[in-house]
Amino acid sequence: MVLCIISVLFFNFVGYKTNKRLTKNQIVHIWTFTIILLTWADIYIDEKTEGYWYFNKGIEWRNFIVYLLLIPPVNVIFLNWYPFKASKLKVFRYFVYWIIFITAYELLALLPEPWGFFHYGWWNVGYSIICDPFLLLILLTYYKWICKIEK
Repeated sequence: MVLCIISVLFFNFVGYKTNKRLTKNQIVHIWTFTIILLTWADIYIDEKTEGYWYFNKGIEWRNFIVYLLLIPPVNVIFLNWYPFKASKLKVFRYFVYWIIFITAYELLALLPEPWGFFHYGWWNVGYSIICDPFLLLILLTYYKWICKIEK
């Protein structure tokens, strides 16, 4: 739980103090999209298959700290710093750095209480390494769509 609280404070501070690209409208869209996708996927994987869970098995109010306050600002940071006008090599490296960061954070979150708050069932870090690039691409595609419909 300690890591979760520190992370919420840190990522929200960084996400909103360093934002130079995203409008308030885009932030609200990304926040809402993240909450919906994350809640749907995590509840399915947690409740239906017991692949992984936050804090304790089952749906708890504490899980909403992760859904509402932890992951959305991380997505804002990802999009704010994304190298839209860079070469494909730089974009590829950006994705690789983010996958490394996300994986390292996930491993930290696996620490026992009071530090960690994440637990594996049948899931493992390999599945995350495979899934995370797709999730980032979905987020990026959604952001580009929002930008397009704003025009």
